[in-house]
Amino acid sequence: MSSGAEAAVEPRRDAPVRLHGLLAIDKPPGVTSHDVVERVRRRLGTPGAGHLGTLDPAATGLLIIALGAATRCVTVWQGGEKTYEGALRLGLVTDTQDLTGRILESHPVTVDEEALRSEARAMVGEIDQLPPMVSALKVRGERLYRLARRGEVVVRAPRRVRVVSWDWGTVAIPEASFRVRCSGGTYLRTLVHDLGQRLGCGAALASLRRLRSEPFGLERALTWRDLNELAPSEAWARSGTPLEEALTALPHVTVDAAGAEAVGHGGTAPIAAAAFAPPGAGPRSIVIRSADGTPLALGELERAPQGDSSLRACPHVVFPWAVREGRA
Repeated sequence: MSSGAEAAVEPRRDAPVRLHGLLAIDKPPGVTSHDVVERVRRRLGTPGAGHLGTLDPAATGLLIIALGAATRCVTVWQGGEKTYEGALRLGLVTDTQDLTGRILESHPVTVDEEALRSEARAMVGEIDQLPPMVSALKVRGERLYRLARRGEVVVRAPRRVRVVSWDWGTVAIPEASFRVRCSGGTYLRTLVHDLGQRLGCGAALASLRRLRSEPFGLERALTWRDLNELAPSEAWARSGTPLEEALTALPHVTVDAAGAEAVGHGGTAPIAAAAFAPPGAGPRSIVIRSADGTPLALGELERAPQGDSSLRACPHVVFPWAVREGRA
């Protein structure tokens, strides 16, 4: 970690209060995703914060931080397609599947660029991945990387992921740069490792940068220096997305004043028209909004109990301001 990243930074006195939404950060190398969350909490003076998807300490690029009530909505955005740029090195197998780990195997590299491209093309589409032991995935309530630090290896179930595209930049065997578009939850280090196994010579991830986590990109992301130096209000204005805007990723229904009151108490509310979501689509499948467009809750549609064709909005996550409104 650079000295700039290590420097103690105190929160600004003009930190905005009760921010709710998403903040885009361009994470530097050498800091963990948790480090970024803690720095955002201190700089913006907001106690509630969490990230939408881990970036390894050595990786750089887009890290979306959820603030305030947005921390209760993270599944809304986590499934978005991801885009990465990276580089690999052929001829190595490591215990972390990247160049930071201990070398387990070393092989001569006799494959050419055409073989590299051909095997990568064969991995485009739906594939099964075995989560690496250095991942943040939980098994029996504990992060895999914590188990790995203790030298433990546990059984992991394969997970189905989707590689949308795998394109190549500079190829200078045994090294090559690439760009991958893939589904959320895809482990790039494992993708590179598995490519190396297919080629028969092994491969390890050399570098990685996340460019996009749909629908968000790096265009408005704060650099580490921005986060440390800008006034919180300016940082939020530059790179923040208010919750009401971020939730446009979901269909919504509008309730009247009586419906807002019911939702504030955790009850259901009748709606006049169907949304673009079927009944019973899940507890976070729609946004319930007031007449002025304010998001009140996440929930789902359900059929009216009397069995007719009418629908009701059933809240599952009621936002704090809606609870107060509903109890007024």
